[in-house]
Amino acid sequence: MLDRIEIKDLLVRTIIGINEDERNNRQDTLINVILFTDTRRAAETDDISDAVNYRTITKNIIDFVENSRFHLVEALAEEIAKCCMTDERVKRVRVSVEKPGALRFARSVGIAIERDRGDSLGGGS
Repeated sequence: MLDRIEIKDLLVRTIIGINEDERNNRQDTLINVILFTDTRRAAETDDISDAVNYRTITKNIIDFVENSRFHLVEALAEEIAKCCMTDERVKRVRVSVEKPGALRFARSVGIAIERDRGDSLGGGS
C-alpha cells in the first residue's frame, strides 16, 4: 500500500477556456493533488533527500499553470500529472482541476484524473 501526500486547494490564475474572454483574461483554477509514494524511508531517516519534496513539486505546478494556455481543463490536468511524476518516487498521482464560477448556479466545474507511473505520461516515466 502506498502513502499519500496531499496538496489541497492550490489556487492559481491562468488562461483556460474556449470563449474569447477566457482566452484573454486569467481565471482562478483550484488544484488538488494526491501523490502516492512510499514514505517509510524518509520517516526512518528524517532526511529530506529521502522524501518526495512536495514544496518543489508545488512550485513547479504553480510556475507551469501560471505560464500555460489551455482550452480544456482535461489537458491542464494531464500536464499537471506529468509535473508530479518528475520525481521517480511518485508512483501514482490523482489531480483535480476546477474552474470556480464557470457555470451559472454551480460553485465550480472540474475534472479529476488518476495516472500511474506506467501510463505513457512522458514526464519522468
